[in-house]
Amino acid sequence: MATKARQAAESGELAEKIARGREIMQNCTLCPRNCSVDRTAGETGYCGMADRVEVAGYGPHFGEEQVLVGEKGSGTIFFCGCNLRCVFCQNYSISHCFEEECLTVDSGQLAAIMLGLQEQGCHNINLVTPGHIVPHLLSALQVAVEDGLRIPIVYNCGGYESMTALRLLDGIVDIYMPDIKFFSSESAGRYAGAADYPETVKRAVLEMQWQVGDLQIDDRGLAENGLLVRHLLMPDAKADSESIFTFLADRVSRNCYVNIMEQYRPCGTAKAFPELGRTISSDYYQEMITAAKKSGLTRIESNDFSQLLAKLFSS
Repeated sequence: MATKARQAAESGELAEKIARGREIMQNCTLCPRNCSVDRTAGETGYCGMADRVEVAGYGPHFGEEQVLVGEKGSGTIFFCGCNLRCVFCQNYSISHCFEEECLTVDSGQLAAIMLGLQEQGCHNINLVTPGHIVPHLLSALQVAVEDGLRIPIVYNCGGYESMTALRLLDGIVDIYMPDIKFFSSESAGRYAGAADYPETVKRAVLEMQWQVGDLQIDDRGLAENGLLVRHLLMPDAKADSESIFTFLADRVSRNCYVNIMEQYRPCGTAKAFPELGRTISSDYYQEMITAAKKSGLTRIESNDFSQLLAKLFSS
């Protein structure tokens, strides 16, 4: 089965999207911040990136969803910079562009990273927080597919995506994986400086669903196309979580594949906010799993810790 990026490259659509992406960067509206800076001239906006890609690390990842990891891992690439930059980010130094964490790469080098991950047996290319570098990704994919990239592309993001970027990605991304973090404007404004996050993420996820549909899994148990939604549970945010589950079941699809994540811990500057200073209890997690099922969602990721350990030690 040909990936969407390969089909787009062969049809010439990918080259057209690359050109359009470069135009947008001259008055950048790639994300909902709408900074309108000329990144091609070296200006930087909220994301911290001008006309470059910076990579913090890459390799087979065995801590992702079961349908991405398989036997050989998800080929994960962590990018520096972010359009959201939550105060509790678990990759805080990366998202906030600390220079010692980042390596600048060009399109050819990024393509080579993707191909190297494929050669290691990874089942997909997992792009982490890539919204601010979409044109660069498209350029790298053009090179990579010409040189033999054939595994699915996963767009792993915080959900704060613009329609501008998503239209560039239409027909390119195989698997969208947004993490819906907040449904409260107050929380989004306080912890991410983005009070418009709830409405923005709703539009984005509906667009993603329209583009790729429900997650499709092959006979090996691996995701090959579709939408996979994450929700990171936050302390004392039951109302947000319940609203997110209802939105997914009623507006997106009851068949939406959802991973409810319990690994929140105070990172970054979270300790400056007393309400964020604790982790998620197992009882809280189970209560939210029950709430998700009550909302009508039918495909909820099973977090089997023993299975994860087996994969980690066998890799």
